[in-house]
Amino acid sequence: MTRVLVVDDQFLIRAGLVGLLEAAPGFEVVGEAGDGEQAVRLATETRPDVVLMDIRMPGVNGIEATERILAEADGRPPRVLVLTTFDLDEYVYGALRAGASGFLLKDSGPERLLAAVTAVDGGDALFAPSVTRRLVEAFARRQAPDPAGTAPPDLGVLTSREVEVLKLTARGLSNVEIADRLYISEATVKTHLNRTMSKLDLGSRAQAVVLAYETGLVTPGG
Repeated sequence: MTRVLVVDDQFLIRAGLVGLLEAAPGFEVVGEAGDGEQAVRLATETRPDVVLMDIRMPGVNGIEATERILAEADGRPPRVLVLTTFDLDEYVYGALRAGASGFLLKDSGPERLLAAVTAVDGGDALFAPSVTRRLVEAFARRQAPDPAGTAPPDLGVLTSREVEVLKLTARGLSNVEIADRLYISEATVKTHLNRTMSKLDLGSRAQAVVLAYETGLVTPGG
């Protein structure tokens, strides 16, 4: 069973998502929230596997809620799948930067939604990698400096192979495509990526893509 917390400030959309998940085998809705503040509280209480997170909400928006849920998680943090009405959304970029595992358009069909929840729960954190790459490219260069002055992670801690895998991941290639390109197994690709995320203290594959652009490891359109 994949335990899901549904967050959306629009009742009809939230009810539709809950109904879809409850009707599908293998999913359990453990809570629903109408705003970010409630989402943070319910995430602590219910400990879901996946949070379906509306990104644009009054008060505590999806970015802040994502940051707080991941920071306050006890044990394995939930995967956050962001829901948005349009793909080139700076709010979604902020959520991916904060550690969300991926995003999905609200007008996606039921099968795509269920597949996305299953994918992020299983650790295939970057859903629709080419779309995510396009989103990151659109906003990475205009990202304002961190007012706290936090230095980006040192990519020098990575091996040359880990850097190669990170570059190809940021370009939107799947694990299978990276394996074919580098003549290694898919399992080896996953190992390199997991080690990269561990070394750089990253919570999701999408976060790794954002970092690759923000550090200049890869450049938009390059």
